[in-house]
Amino acid sequence: MTVTVLAIIEPDTRPAAPLAKVMNERIERFAKELQNQHLKGLETVEPLYDDLVVYISYNSKYSVRWKVMNDVPGHIETVVAEQCAKLGYIKWKTSAFGVVDKNDRKL
Repeated sequence: MTVTVLAIIEPDTRPAAPLAKVMNERIERFAKELQNQHLKGLETVEPLYDDLVVYISYNSKYSVRWKVMNDVPGHIETVVAEQCAKLGYIKWKTSAFGVVDKNDRKL
C-alpha cells in the first residue's frame, strides 16, 4: 500500500507572517513523521497497489486535524485513527471541503 500524508496549508487559518512560517514548517514535519514513522507499517499491507491518502491541517484553534481522503478498508482507517489519536490529532469533522462546520471555519 502506498501511504501519502499531505500537509494542507489553508489561507483562512494563517496567522501573522512570523508565526505562519513556523506553523507551516511544523505541519509539514508532522506530515512527514506520520507518513514515515507512524504509518510506515501500512506499506506492507495487501494489496500493495492500493493507496492511502491522509490530509493533515490546522483547525481554527491550531489543533492538528486529519482525514483519510480516499476509500480504504475500515481496519486501515482504524489504524490511522489510532496513530493520530496517540499523537493528539483530532479527526477532521466534515466529509467535504468547502463546507462550513459550526465548530470550525470553512474547511
